[in-house]
Amino acid sequence: MDHLQRVKEEFTRQAATFASSAAITDEQLTIRFSEAVGANGEGTILDVACGPGIIAAALAEKARELVAFDLTPEMLEHARRRCANAGRTNVTFREGSATDLPFAASSFDAVVTRLAIHHFTEPRRVFDEMLRVLRPIGTLVVADVVSSENADESGLQNAIETLRDPSHARMLALSELVSHVEGAGFAIETQSTWDKPRELDEWMGIVNDPIRVAPLRTVVRALAQAGKTAGMGLSLADGRTVFFHRWHLIVARKPPA
Repeated sequence: MDHLQRVKEEFTRQAATFASSAAITDEQLTIRFSEAVGANGEGTILDVACGPGIIAAALAEKARELVAFDLTPEMLEHARRRCANAGRTNVTFREGSATDLPFAASSFDAVVTRLAIHHFTEPRRVFDEMLRVLRPIGTLVVADVVSSENADESGLQNAIETLRDPSHARMLALSELVSHVEGAGFAIETQSTWDKPRELDEWMGIVNDPIRVAPLRTVVRALAQAGKTAGMGLSLADGRTVFFHRWHLIVARKPPA
């Protein structure tokens, strides 16, 4: 099975649990995106790997037009329902891969993507594509979870992530994420980082696969007992296995022509 098919398979199964997860529907993150997109948020926006349409529905309130783009039809269906329930009539929905965006050059005033980069096997190619479809002076807003700068800690966290969800490609360290954005030709304007506390059972429940969850719970708990934090604060608290996801948000600009 190739990676794109694996992503489709995983998010077809996860669509309902992912769309309803409190961690995924976090209102504060939605507010961060609305503020970050700035004045270009009143133009045409592309939401890459839109998932269940949480950011799309929010940004469409002010946008002239928004395209919600995702690989998985079931996710797009959730996005359609969310946007319809919010009364967003200016949103269109397209299916496809972020490595080959089916849009002409300089088509959008803003491109956004949330919690998706770690699912891309070729993140630099995705950033190249996002730069291509942005108009000059267009805005990029990207937010994703990042791993430790320590290679061993990063490797352990990525191993845990992949065992939980095989569609996980690789969680980048913050410096790598920045390097990809700048390497594609974007000029970074602002950045922010924050940690979001998680509970293991809540996080594993989203993947909607009990057969996978039980052994992974045992392994991760043993790592926590052994003091292996995996660079994500893995520990035990009142009998629960807890950790954090470190988020990083970048606001960048496509240079003028």
